[in-house]
Amino acid sequence: MPKLNSAIKGWIQSDLYYRFIHSPVALFSSSLMLICLGSAFLSPWIAPFNPFDLASLELSDARLPPLGMQGAVAKYILGTDDQGRDILSALMYGSRISLIIGFVSVIFSVLIGMSLGLISGYAGGKLDALIMRICDVMLSFPAILLALLISGVGRALFPQQSDAVAFVVLILSISLSGWVQYARTVRSSTLVEKEKEYVQAARIAGVSGARIMRLHVLPNVMGPVVVLATVQVATAIITEATLSFLGVGAPPTSPSLGTLIRVGNDYLFSGEWWISIFPGLMLVLISVSINLFGDWLRDALNPRLS
Repeated sequence: MPKLNSAIKGWIQSDLYYRFIHSPVALFSSSLMLICLGSAFLSPWIAPFNPFDLASLELSDARLPPLGMQGAVAKYILGTDDQGRDILSALMYGSRISLIIGFVSVIFSVLIGMSLGLISGYAGGKLDALIMRICDVMLSFPAILLALLISGVGRALFPQQSDAVAFVVLILSISLSGWVQYARTVRSSTLVEKEKEYVQAARIAGVSGARIMRLHVLPNVMGPVVVLATVQVATAIITEATLSFLGVGAPPTSPSLGTLIRVGNDYLFSGEWWISIFPGLMLVLISVSINLFGDWLRDALNPRLS
């Protein structure tokens, strides 16, 4: 507890905290992000219904409009979809799936990219050239196309896949298409750090290369990675939504925001606009809040703007 209290006190007295509480963008984006995260991860307790409990669905309540329109039902504030699922509850549960996939995908991308970037920048030579050529090949393909290809291959290898396997394939497809930015960023920082005196001193002292990278170089290249990862969470969520919209993302039994948008797209021109519009707005709110916070964090950690 004393260490925790000192850490909190140090954060409150830090320059970053001062910038945070005096930045309208940071306060607005973090508040919006907390609302989205809270509604998503507390959905089992605060959602009016469990929209994915098939036993509780009422097909007679299908395609009901939101409150304020003719034919609306009071208990369905944002209306229902084609299966009678409450749209508000579906947004909460679907956001949780999208956020989990986005965060886990970025974590895997960071681990892969940082590891390869550290090795490439510190080792140099032919290994550096090989890793950078792989990065060049990966960058020659659009990220969404690469994720679509990996996801399609995964579904072909596991045609009778369970929901758990489907989520693993989806996370891997997003992760393997997003590690390149971290590898190139960490490599550039490592090339600078490895020439500094403290690294040279560690080498002279006989410290192994792996220990130098882990204890000395890695902490000093984490700043750009944290900023990039914050922004890439929104990109990963949008990629997941795109894959789900195309039918190769989250399984239908546990639909994410992209799946809900795809379902509503079939009824968009028949007048039931709320089935796709509300999930689309939720996706926009999540992406905008994360991007705004990432932009503020990038500026706050940039010493040239201090």
